[in-house]
Amino acid sequence: MKKIILILQAILLAKVGLCQYHPPAGKTGSSAIYKDSSIIKNWAKSCKIIRGWKDIAHKDSGFTTIGDSLSAIGAAGENGIVSLGDSGIAICSFSQPIIDGDGWDFAVFENSFSDEYLELAFVEVSSDGNKFFRFPCHSLNDTSTQTTAFGTTNAEKINNLAGKYRFGFGTPFDIGELPYYKDLDKQNIRFVKIVDVIGSLNNQFATFDTAKRKINDPYPTLFASGGFDLDAIGVINEKPISGVDKIDDNIEISTQNPLGFNSAINIKLKSTGNLKLIVIDYKGSVYKEFEVNNNSITLNPSDIPFGFFILKFAGKNSYYYYKAIKL
Repeated sequence: MKKIILILQAILLAKVGLCQYHPPAGKTGSSAIYKDSSIIKNWAKSCKIIRGWKDIAHKDSGFTTIGDSLSAIGAAGENGIVSLGDSGIAICSFSQPIIDGDGWDFAVFENSFSDEYLELAFVEVSSDGNKFFRFPCHSLNDTSTQTTAFGTTNAEKINNLAGKYRFGFGTPFDIGELPYYKDLDKQNIRFVKIVDVIGSLNNQFATFDTAKRKINDPYPTLFASGGFDLDAIGVINEKPISGVDKIDDNIEISTQNPLGFNSAINIKLKSTGNLKLIVIDYKGSVYKEFEVNNNSITLNPSDIPFGFFILKFAGKNSYYYYKAIKL
């Protein structure tokens, strides 16, 4: 019986060793998301940084110093990076909550200069900013030898750790992969926390994946720019703004903004005399034009262009404008 168990264990270990995850950016099957991709709808609007050490084993080395909280907000590649250092933390918030939608929900961007030099970080999310929940993650890279400061890491053996892809390409995360937690509203993710992975294999400082395996990444990185370098967090699925906007005492608009593919716009007017409604697309061209004869108007999805657009209400001696975007 013991012999059979040992054989089964060997087979299972062999399967784990062969397990491969998404390959580097640009390769078939990669999950990397380019920073200019149209699926990115928004970016982090604020970020709190808790600096980590240049070398956690030698705290007299001090903290990392490259970048600041402003470096992590806005689009990837635009505001520089902030270096977290060993065990450093970034907590970012957003204009609209991230939601668990179709496919990937957000992406984290690092600034690696190659597909093999990877500095990694754990990713956690929160609805209230107090209780954070970590994505299950896996690192199957060899742990028999320490990866040195400029050593390499195989991206295909990394899953759900930020920093998997080179500069300009984000590592995506799907909120649906998190288990149920009573204190986490998956349709109301307001905060994303990035926690630097300490790549040391020393038991005193090592960090571990979900399966309690040590995560081996470049260590020590005894530089002002040591540790995970956060560039940006891009939002793919966010909660739409919905509500009622009063343009003036006569015009009231009900819709969500941004609008979805099948979203309509409902307009109520107190009076309609000599009023024309013009839909203008992002190029400034007239997309649709309506004579307003009723106190209630509905613009159907086919009446609304994709991208940024303007509703222009033209009266005899006045003009009113409403700006929105359709995704």
